[in-house]
Amino acid sequence: MQIRGKFIVKLLLIIVSTFQFLYAVGVTATVSNTEVVQGNPVKLHLVATGDDVEFPNIVEVNKAQVLGRHKGQSSSHSYSNGNFESKYTTTLSLTFIPEKSMTIPSYTVKIDGSEYKTDPIAIKVIKASAVKSSNNSKFFLTMKTNKSSVVVGEAFVVTVYFSLQNGIRLSDNPQYTKPKFKGFFVKEVPHENAYRDGNYQVTKIQYVLTPKTKGNFTLDGASAKIGLADTSRRDMFGRFFGIDWTPIASNTLDIEVKEQPVETDLVGDFTLKSNLDQNSVKANKPVNLTVIIKGKGSLEDFEFPNYEIDGVTIYSDEAKVESRLVNGVLESSATKSFVFISEEDFEIPAHDISVYNIKTSKVSHLQIPSYTVNVAPQKSLSAVTHSTDTKGHVQSNLNQQSLVKEKVVTKIVEQKSVAWWMLVLAFILGLLSMYLFQYLLSNKWKRTQSPFKESEALKILYAHISDDAKAEEMVRKLYAKKNGDKNIIIDKKLLKQLVEKYKK
Repeated sequence: MQIRGKFIVKLLLIIVSTFQFLYAVGVTATVSNTEVVQGNPVKLHLVATGDDVEFPNIVEVNKAQVLGRHKGQSSSHSYSNGNFESKYTTTLSLTFIPEKSMTIPSYTVKIDGSEYKTDPIAIKVIKASAVKSSNNSKFFLTMKTNKSSVVVGEAFVVTVYFSLQNGIRLSDNPQYTKPKFKGFFVKEVPHENAYRDGNYQVTKIQYVLTPKTKGNFTLDGASAKIGLADTSRRDMFGRFFGIDWTPIASNTLDIEVKEQPVETDLVGDFTLKSNLDQNSVKANKPVNLTVIIKGKGSLEDFEFPNYEIDGVTIYSDEAKVESRLVNGVLESSATKSFVFISEEDFEIPAHDISVYNIKTSKVSHLQIPSYTVNVAPQKSLSAVTHSTDTKGHVQSNLNQQSLVKEKVVTKIVEQKSVAWWMLVLAFILGLLSMYLFQYLLSNKWKRTQSPFKESEALKILYAHISDDAKAEEMVRKLYAKKNGDKNIIIDKKLLKQLVEKYKK
């Protein structure tokens, strides 16, 4: 009995010391995986034991953005040395996607007024391309490019692939976040392309990038949150009603951007066409010049040359740029129109646009030719007076002004006396009329006030100045007012009529 009693006492002491160890105040850090494929998430768990726990505000884990966070509490109870103790455990879970091998730093957690630190944890990241053939993930993102080395101004294509395993049903549409392409002009190809690749359904999203400056760049990966049915949550009929969101990310890309061997206006292979609608025109009538550039390469950031001609009013619209991918090659076109209005003959000067061809390493030149425009002067009408002398000859006098005699008419007004009450009544009626007139005028002004900006009206009417004299006159007034002419008065009613006539 004594031996059995001693054994029980020792066992109780071991249990009590174990509980004391489990309930010791402190904090530990663990991760879901210490080795992860690039683009896959890692969960960091900070587990703190104590009554009052204060975690630091963690928004990044060694420069990797925190994509999800969850905080939970649990309680445990123990009986030791005749005392009943309750201990609380608080867990902070952080989800992030490491792009490269890293070390999770030590974090300081304040527990019951004292500070405790976690141990650093090393994470190894394996390149996504190295494990693609053995990747059995339900879904993943991959990013590729058709060129890894380009020159400034040379367009290339970046493609993001979202692969979903056949048979996997999503509870909601993926929450996709496109990559951040810092240092590049970016144009997203509008149409997505979906197809099957082995055991996966693949959705392809493409971007056209044009580098602004030289240097070595790392393109951030795309990311997404994928919603699957939460199998731990069911309704009363046994159906899943919760969504478990899983964050994923693609790989990054390294791009080398070199300086152009020769500085040019464009990079690619392009042709140019220009057309002037007429070489002879009446005074103050518009002449339209249209310039079209098309070919292989990017035209997104290209600026057409400007025209400045003395004595000529020049209007121009924004260039219309269209791009598309043909067999992985970017084809672009840009169209821009210029309008010239003058009272005298003038000449449109020539312009040269230089193009560097990557394949041939040569520079070519696109020419906008010069044009001479003949302007017919307006006919002026002069007043001609005729008189006959004493001999019966007719004489003309072009400068003589006709004299207009004024006939003075004397109006006799008969005055009558007016009763005093009529004056008072007229005064009251006058006040009412004035108030009513101001009210109607105010409402009319509100009703006729233009619902659009003059800058918007200018864009709408600009395209019709060749076929509508009123539109042409209104455009000239709007441009003059835009350039600071304070003497210009815009007829709002006419402006509204013209815009409603041509607004699509």
